[in-house]
Amino acid sequence: MFGRTLRESGGAEVEVIDPGRLNTDAGPDFFNSKIKVDGVEWAGNVEIHVRASDWQRHGHHKDRAYDGIILHVVGISDCRVRRPDGSVIPQVEVTMPEDFFRTFASLSSDLDGVKCKDSLMSLGRLQITDWLETLAVERLQSKAQRVMDIYNMCGNDWEQTCFIILARSMGFGLNGDPFEMLARSIPLKYLHHHSDNPLQLQALLFGQAAMLDSSLHIFDEYYQLLCREYYFLARKYGLHPMRQGLWKYSRTRPQNFPHRRIAFLSKACEGGFSLFSKIISSNGDPEKMRDLFSWCLDGYWHTHFSFDVDARAISDTLSDMSVSLLMINVAAPLLYASGALRGDVDLAERGQLLLEKLPPENNGVVRQWTSLGMQAGNAWRSQALLHLRKEYCDSRKCLYCRFGNNLLRKASAVNL
Repeated sequence: MFGRTLRESGGAEVEVIDPGRLNTDAGPDFFNSKIKVDGVEWAGNVEIHVRASDWQRHGHHKDRAYDGIILHVVGISDCRVRRPDGSVIPQVEVTMPEDFFRTFASLSSDLDGVKCKDSLMSLGRLQITDWLETLAVERLQSKAQRVMDIYNMCGNDWEQTCFIILARSMGFGLNGDPFEMLARSIPLKYLHHHSDNPLQLQALLFGQAAMLDSSLHIFDEYYQLLCREYYFLARKYGLHPMRQGLWKYSRTRPQNFPHRRIAFLSKACEGGFSLFSKIISSNGDPEKMRDLFSWCLDGYWHTHFSFDVDARAISDTLSDMSVSLLMINVAAPLLYASGALRGDVDLAERGQLLLEKLPPENNGVVRQWTSLGMQAGNAWRSQALLHLRKEYCDSRKCLYCRFGNNLLRKASAVNL
């Protein structure tokens, strides 16, 4: 934002050839920089201060790590600094318009949320579209990387990987962690052995979830039956349940209780869990893929929210939005990750194309962006907006965000 050509305090012209590498540890602020002072090239380190006198105040004149400084960049040039041999270090004083400092103060404030919300619409449409496209790719790649990490942990077993990703997604944010712990606590091969017996599948999953305890005063006949089945299967396979108290119920509607989500997960295992192969064979077709997540509860869970709690007028299937979320968080990352690992570009692109065909998510974050004029026409765009809020706004990385960077460039009134 200062431009490539600066003016040294003594009048010499300073050209920045290469800013070097930002140092986030102790020592000079930039390493291996290259500059040209009055036609002479220099290579070394650069130090930046608000005031030039901060050099002594910070003790740099006593620290040999600063002997290789080739340029001192300051906001206020209230003195000149020298190297140990007495030579004067070239010094540049940079100033910015008042609008720049006001914009910077706004972006670096302690306020939560979107700090640039009042200035967003001053950005060009091309700038907005370009950054959101990049953010959508960033989010899909980060999800795919997590899939790859789980794939490696599972010994290159795609179905076990898919089971863990699905389980976490069934937590829909609030219970994502305990659902993932549940999936990791039981090898998929044990569930395969009992895939023709819904009662035993549920016993294994509810038991591992630490939801079965025959000593509790729950006189529900089905509950007691699950307890007996789990105690037998746990001894057979040497299983140990999760720690109790991990499941969250606050601000959760009864139809979204973890019990029903686990019942849906059990449904996915009936007949053998092969969701990954089905996702791959669907060729990214949204309608075919939607059928893969359209499980229907029956029997006990047709009439119950949780153990000993009756359900009335409740749907036996996941809502359309819930199915869309599973396609966004399970199918798309799996397609992209498997394509990347296989070197199959077409397969990886199906993950992105799937997001472009799905409706946008409808949550508080997306609605806030919509109120600020940032429309999400599909899941690809809503994923970009979620990534922007989580990875940049909430993390206060405005200087790394193209929106914040462009606003600062406009405020600096410097033509690059």
